[in-house]
Amino acid sequence: MPKAYVIFTEDIKDPAGMRAYEKASTAAIVEHRAVVLAADGSPQVLEGEWHGQRTVLLEFGSADAARAWYQSDVYQQAIGLRHAAADTNAVIIEGFEMPSRRSAP
Repeated sequence: MPKAYVIFTEDIKDPAGMRAYEKASTAAIVEHRAVVLAADGSPQVLEGEWHGQRTVLLEFGSADAARAWYQSDVYQQAIGLRHAAADTNAVIIEGFEMPSRRSAP
């Protein structure tokens, strides 16, 4: 089963409110064994337009684990703080496992 990732793009309107969200959401991240892989305040856009000034990448053991984290009571209590402090986008994407390469017989 491939890992899964949650990507947030955040257009932060209230930095103090985002700090409150980060504090409130930490328990859910720890409880669901997520790993924060990146939190970049100035991502380099290679093509097209990118939303917001910060991008955050979380890693989970599976898409089911990512959904369980997002839907958890602990995270749902924090999510309103994020919505109040920033315009955000969030997606869950499944990781990709390369098919094994076998030598031709």
